[in-house]
Order: sequence, then structure tokens, then C-alpha cells
Amino acid sequence: MSDARPRPSLPTLLRSPRLPRWRLPGLFAAALLVLAACSSPGADLPPLPEGSRSEYRLDTGDQLRLTVFGDPRLSGEYRVNDSGNIAVPLAGSVKAVGLTSNELERSVADTLRRGGIVRQPDVAVEITSYRPVFVLGEVRNPGQFPYQPGMTVLTMIARAGGFTYRAQEDFVGITRIQGERASEGRATRATIIAPGDVVQVFERRF
Repeated sequence: MSDARPRPSLPTLLRSPRLPRWRLPGLFAAALLVLAACSSPGADLPPLPEGSRSEYRLDTGDQLRLTVFGDPRLSGEYRVNDSGNIAVPLAGSVKAVGLTSNELERSVADTLRRGGIVRQPDVAVEITSYRPVFVLGEVRNPGQFPYQPGMTVLTMIARAGGFTYRAQEDFVGITRIQGERASEGRATRATIIAPGDVVQVFERRF
């Protein structure tokens, strides 16, 4: 038969005559730490879901180099526009958002073939510039920064001049947009950054 008696609250426990007085400072310190953690901005955010290890998918703002071998008219630099497309001369708009580089290569080749523009197109796509990352809050130089594959939260904060003396350094908030979905969560200093992330460095409670 289990003991169903309610557990005493912290104030009741502190007033208990059976509690050794030498334990009071430790209990007070633990209580203060719990209260501080609960009141810290961003502490209530859920952990940021781990990013997918799959191949990178293009999104609005990515800059591409498209090469159609044997046809310099079609080769050049292209940006994924706000509609999620790239505008290829003679071929028109080709959807790019949500595709990998290899998938876009096949899509452009199919478009050129169907339109009779190139009989046997050989297409290559290279990402030359990813959409930027934004760092806000308690850093010395908040703003927009270029993305590089493999960057961590700490690397990006270093690019923003480092933490201010008021910064919460144990975790940050990240808003991540993937396609039409946006998620916000708590991340550690070692979390891998994704293109387009918005990193929020919170103020520490003293």
C-alpha cells in the first residue's frame, strides 16, 4: 500500500523542527537557483529539434551558379527569388525552393529538353552564397552575417563580436524557417546553425 500523504511545501519544510539548521543555507541556495532558472528569458523554450542530416534544400535568398555545358547563353549566377524560383533565359521560371542541387539540375535539364532549347542538356548547380543568419540581443555587434556550412552557435556569436557582460551564455533561442514552417527553440553553444536562422541571445538575470 503506497503512502498517499502530500509532500510538504518548501516553506513548511523550512519551518520543520526536524530539519538540521546546517542544511538551511544549501536549501535556500537551491531554491534561488530554481527561481532564477524559471525567470530567465528563453528558459521555457522547448529544445530546438535537431536539424536533418540530409542534403541541403534550397530556399529564398540562396545564390546559385548554373552551368549548362556547351551553351553559355544559359549559364550564369541566379538567385532564388521570393516566389521560390530562378529565372533561366529562354526557359523561364524554374522552381528551386525545397529542391536539392541535384534535383534542380534535373529540373532545369527537363525544362530545357521539353522546350526544345537544348536537345541533351548537361546541367550543374553550385551554391555560391547561402541566405544569411541574423544574431540579435546581448552580443556586441548584432546584425546579419553570411552563413558557412558547419557553423555553430558559438562561432556565429564570435562573428557578432562575442557576448556582452549581460548575456545568458548557457543557451540561446533560435527561430528556424524551413519551407513554410517556422519553429522556435532553445539551443546550446554547440548547436549547428542553418541558413536563415535567427539567433536570440538573452539577457542574464543577476
